[in-house]
Amino acid sequence: MAITMTEAAARHVNRSLTKRGKGLGVRLGVKTTGCSGLAYKLEYVDEAEPEDVIFEQHGVKVLVDPKSLSYIDGTELDYVREGLNEGFKFLNPRERDRCGCGESFRV
Repeated sequence: MAITMTEAAARHVNRSLTKRGKGLGVRLGVKTTGCSGLAYKLEYVDEAEPEDVIFEQHGVKVLVDPKSLSYIDGTELDYVREGLNEGFKFLNPRERDRCGCGESFRV
């Protein structure tokens, strides 16, 4: 079981945590929503929950709750710029389908 992060994503998270002035890392999870059923959720976190599974890469901690881990195990978190847009990209090998609007996915 592993969640990985590219150097670009780690740099972005580190810059954001520095701007915030605090933070332990980011929490990656899933929520039920959209056409395909699941959507990624990502938020900055200041402290770990007792049940969190913690992954660390490039000096950045990624915290995942055990329920979400079954859907996102093996995911790589990247930060990309495409034209005028920039943001996090989730490269999930378990993802089988994605809705047309790109909001949700199915495993």
